[in-house]
Amino acid sequence: MNNKVIKIAILSFTAWFLMVSMSFADAIAGEVIVTLGEDLSEEQRQTVLNEMGVTEDTVRIVTVTNQEEHHYLGDYISASVIGTRAISSSKITILPEGEGLNVETNRIDWVSEGMYANALITAGVRDADVYITAPFNVSGTGALTGLIKAYEITTDEVIPEEQKQVANEELVKTANLGEKYGVEQATELMARIKEAIANENVETEEDLRALIQRLAGELGINLTDTELEGLVSLFNRMKNLNIDWDQVQNQINKIRDNLSDFLSSDEGQGFIRAVLDFFNTLLDALKDWFNASMIIWRN
Repeated sequence: MNNKVIKIAILSFTAWFLMVSMSFADAIAGEVIVTLGEDLSEEQRQTVLNEMGVTEDTVRIVTVTNQEEHHYLGDYISASVIGTRAISSSKITILPEGEGLNVETNRIDWVSEGMYANALITAGVRDADVYITAPFNVSGTGALTGLIKAYEITTDEVIPEEQKQVANEELVKTANLGEKYGVEQATELMARIKEAIANENVETEEDLRALIQRLAGELGINLTDTELEGLVSLFNRMKNLNIDWDQVQNQINKIRDNLSDFLSSDEGQGFIRAVLDFFNTLLDALKDWFNASMIIWRN
């Protein structure tokens, strides 16, 4: 497993995993699709294409407009976050079946790699390399809209409007909870709610409310009444969609297994050692600074 996969696993812990009717039977391994923000200047457009290592005459290009961004995200994100220009862009490479989803970002400062992965899984994407970038730091909302649009065009199938709205709403709710409780905690909560819906008998709204409260408590998350009711409303809407909850459970297990495999691998152990070495160096520097400060203070 490469570093991009572990980023997705750590950031999102499989927050979405909604399986919709969209399939990739017509997608060809190795096929590349590029999405470009409509408001890129010609120079920025060429810079982004060069960064992706493609040319306009060798790949299929899908254009994303700012109006599309506002249409799908305007009910859940403030207009100031979405902005007035579609800038963020992406490159999607279809992988052979079973390879999984890899996401990497560059100069994207609002939407995390895990959030993109979740949204793509919601749209039915399983096996693809995804690279999202911009000529300067942007929120990245345009890339999310573009990725879903590109796959819709590629597969010649239409994702139901309600499915798109629910996907975007969960993305934003996860991000908002992440700002308050931490990204890992928020996305883990979403994953656990899906697991519980797959495995437990959740029939009524009260059942769902009690389930969310219990799982949030287990994670040390003290949801406000507004946050709780927002999640109840969201998952009620999900339950009315055509979601294979058994498949949701399988996808969650698969990502967690991949995370365990990585952490036990030589690459994973090297990553852990690098992190520990960094903190040891940091602690040594702090000790030196503290000792020097004490000498100055005593003198």
